[in-house]
Amino acid sequence: MVALISVQLLGSVAYIFIGLEPFEAFYQTLITITTVGFGEIGDEIGTSFRVITSLLIMGGVGVALYTIGAAFEAVIEGRLSEQFGRSRMQKVLDRIHGHVIVCGWGQVGRAISRSLRAQGGDVIVIDRREDLLDVADLPALVGDATDDRVLRQAGIERARGLVVALDSDADCTYVTLSGRALNPNLFIVARANGPSAEPKLRHAGADRVVNPHEIGGARMAAFVTQPNVADFLGEAMHDEQLSVELREYAVVGGSRLDGANLGVSHLADATGVKVLAVRRADGSFDHHPGDSTTFVAGDVPIVLGTREQLDAVRNWLGSD
Repeated sequence: MVALISVQLLGSVAYIFIGLEPFEAFYQTLITITTVGFGEIGDEIGTSFRVITSLLIMGGVGVALYTIGAAFEAVIEGRLSEQFGRSRMQKVLDRIHGHVIVCGWGQVGRAISRSLRAQGGDVIVIDRREDLLDVADLPALVGDATDDRVLRQAGIERARGLVVALDSDADCTYVTLSGRALNPNLFIVARANGPSAEPKLRHAGADRVVNPHEIGGARMAAFVTQPNVADFLGEAMHDEQLSVELREYAVVGGSRLDGANLGVSHLADATGVKVLAVRRADGSFDHHPGDSTTFVAGDVPIVLGTREQLDAVRNWLGSD
């Protein structure tokens, strides 16, 4: 289209230069490059006129025919409607903030997306497959996640999390590195397909590294040795219908828990939840918190309670 418009403009300017009126120049160029076959217009048909017309025939007709053919091909093959679909999807993506980007729409990526959406989070999926917009029931972007431009289109600067669930450890490492560079505050969870990839992914900037094969194996073994415990933990983490849930809350500086101990704060008495553990700012766990357990900014209490009790914790802490 750019080439066709350029030929039209150049031809019109050339005809105006030799004396045609602007509309006559536009019309003469148009009927020449489209091979309509009407006669020449203008009061004087001289050598300059015929030179310009000859140049347009040699250089412009091919451009016009190619553009028309490409347009018909795009319509017939559905590429035009596909492009419009991608444009509409990009407008949707541009309006989303505080979301999680999931790279990869395989079995692992689909399971992650379902779980995130079940918890009420906004998710954007990136995958190379051309039919992604048809098969994914959530905002999606067709492209290569290793391309920084694609990550920016998915709004990585506005995202709160990045889940890298690609099949290749090399691609996972590269996307993790790119994500950390594009958004230093991003929380990144990366998939490792082998033990050797885990330290590389952490070095690249992943906050958590998960090996689905090891987790699946450990869970299957737990079903053999302690099936009831495994069932309960699975329900507590994933079952939306369960009356109790596990949830975490970060201690923010200046909040009611910052500098207070569990007994004095009356967190359990005020909300009814049970504090099961505390993730300290240095990454260690306090597995048996008691009344004397003191919280500081950066700690993350892990609590068990009903949905109403957990909502009460949020209100008690003044969290969003």
